[in-house]
Amino acid sequence: MSAQASGVRAVRAYLSSRGRARTGVVDRYTSAFGLLMFVAVAGRPVTEMFAGLAGPVDPARSGAGMALLALGLAAFLAAARAAGPVLLPSSDASWLLLSPLNRRQVLARSARLLALVALAAGVLLGVMLVAVLGAPDELVWRVLGALVAGVSATVGGMALAVLGQASQTWQVWLTCAIGVLLALALVAVTGQLRTVAAIAAGAPLPALTAAMSGAALFSGLLVRQAWTALDRIPTRKLLASSTRAGHVASAATMLDPGVLTWIAEDNHWRARKLTSRRWPSLPGPFALAWHDWRRLARRRGRLAAMAGTAALPAVLAQAGGPPAALGAAVLAGALAVASLSTSGARRDADNPALARLAGVGPRQALAARAVLPGLLAGAWAALALTGLALTSGPLTAETATALDGTGVWWLFGPLAAPALAAAALRMARRDPVDHSMPVLDTPSGPVPTGPLFWAATGPDLALLGCLPTAVALVLQPAAPAPFLVAQGVLSVVVLAGYLWRARTGGRAR
Repeated sequence: MSAQASGVRAVRAYLSSRGRARTGVVDRYTSAFGLLMFVAVAGRPVTEMFAGLAGPVDPARSGAGMALLALGLAAFLAAARAAGPVLLPSSDASWLLLSPLNRRQVLARSARLLALVALAAGVLLGVMLVAVLGAPDELVWRVLGALVAGVSATVGGMALAVLGQASQTWQVWLTCAIGVLLALALVAVTGQLRTVAAIAAGAPLPALTAAMSGAALFSGLLVRQAWTALDRIPTRKLLASSTRAGHVASAATMLDPGVLTWIAEDNHWRARKLTSRRWPSLPGPFALAWHDWRRLARRRGRLAAMAGTAALPAVLAQAGGPPAALGAAVLAGALAVASLSTSGARRDADNPALARLAGVGPRQALAARAVLPGLLAGAWAALALTGLALTSGPLTAETATALDGTGVWWLFGPLAAPALAAAALRMARRDPVDHSMPVLDTPSGPVPTGPLFWAATGPDLALLGCLPTAVALVLQPAAPAPFLVAQGVLSVVVLAGYLWRARTGGRAR
């Protein structure tokens, strides 16, 4: 093993000598000085933040906080599984991975990087755990215990993802762990875990020490198993994950995040065999947009995930989120859901030949393609607003029953749907990032305006078209009828104006 490890080090040293210049003393001094300055600047705000967490928290918010923690950990595990998680640079994957060198030593650098990522995520999770449970006494020990719990969860979860990459049996266990976390979040939303959260917040220090020691031991065992399983990861899986990482790195280097959408879409459909069905007899524009409906119908899991995420604004309201954050969550979620069904508009913008061959004008094609995003965004926003009204978040009982004794807040969802559909189409048809735009000099450093304008293309139209809804969610008026009327009129105007500005065979700005 030592000979193999020395061989890997020799190969990497040879590559480093032929590549970039070696790190010198000045480079190390600069890195250390920058790290010390960061600690000095961030030390006091972090200390004040932890001091603000001292004391008990509202029991009514603990359930929603536990749900958010479980969802965050589940998202971390799902992201690790989707990424690989073990991967290599393209050069190492094409050469070192296929060489007779020891597989474990070749992957050691990637394993250490995964450990650092899991450690950073664990610290963040621990801070969130303290914010959810509070620290009624012994602040330092409570914070240390929460940090140990968070790091143990993320490091153990990353190790489980590595084991899942090496074995199908462990992959099943990883899937079960994600399912358990989602079920735990669902139970926590109902408030059934408030007693558990209260017991954990006030647990004696010996019991806390024993529990954290057990969690750290179990996480360490998983890490040891993952380190042992590095040399058993199939080559095809490592090559596939490395290829995905190369695509992501290329998109990040070019600063064109839109490429990631095509990568994810192509990876999903490449290995699937689809049955052929007769095309329905529809008018020209709707026949052109029919494949968006078929594409969405073939991804039932995505539909279920859309419906499940509609509860997130209500969970955020239970956790004590301000009205502005809740309004932003509703509008951002609805826009994200609408953008998931605009792949046809993206392809028409990149290659308008199909629409021209079908004899459909750009405005008619966009109008037909706006139906599905509008329905999805309107239904999602209606569900989210209904959840907010039921949980008595920003919508009080008097506000929710202001008109005719019935709840009317859910009507903002269908009324805002046309504006959200226009914003989603604008996002799908936007140009790549323009790197020739000027760079702004700010106290925090230079900021390129090209990516900023690219990111704002689409959300700006959503904010303009949904302004009455946003204002109503922030102000919480006792009679939301004027805002409903304004929202309906403004949505139709925004969608009509966007369709009117559509250019023949080009992108709509």
